[in-house]
Amino acid sequence: MLGLIGKKVGMTQVFDAQGRLTPVTVIRIEGNVVVADRTEEKNGYKAAVLGSVDKKKSTVTKPYAGQFEGICEPKQHVIEFRNYEKEVTVGEVLGVDIFKDISFVDVTGTSKGKGFAGGMKRHNFSGGRATHGSKFHRDIGGTAMSSTPGRTFKGHNMAGRMGTEKTTIQNLKVVRVDEEMQVLMVRGAIPGPSQSVVIVKKAIKK
Repeated sequence: MLGLIGKKVGMTQVFDAQGRLTPVTVIRIEGNVVVADRTEEKNGYKAAVLGSVDKKKSTVTKPYAGQFEGICEPKQHVIEFRNYEKEVTVGEVLGVDIFKDISFVDVTGTSKGKGFAGGMKRHNFSGGRATHGSKFHRDIGGTAMSSTPGRTFKGHNMAGRMGTEKTTIQNLKVVRVDEEMQVLMVRGAIPGPSQSVVIVKKAIKK
């Protein structure tokens, strides 16, 4: 698996050689530093630990800063990528160029928060009839279980906080890789608001 930590800049549109318009999301890759290299011999599995975006020294505890000692400045975002396909060494800086030969990617982010939402919006319930006198329009309907067991099971689809969940969009086409600006453009939308942190990985299904 190949992957990097990025930041969602926003959406725009680009034109190809035939003049066709493509809506794209711009993802900036701010130098990913290899903080650690997990090996089968030492850790029992293979992985690369990447860090991105410098963190203020005044906000870093000594135990947290210890993992970066002698490698780089403390990083805000540290993520482990299992079975990393590229051979890496601790201290190496990875850029957007590792995606230049890849056509499709999966992007993981935290979806936008929608606040407290009812059952119809949150779970796409149909609700009741819209006719006059119905008295059942946007309700979720019955939730209990008769006299036995006489209670509502945990996990039942009801009103509650919507959004702010880890979400992955798969098989997004890579439209452009700009090594000079360290920017990746993918076709379509990705989770989260602008300036949010996302994880870009080589697509596992394509």
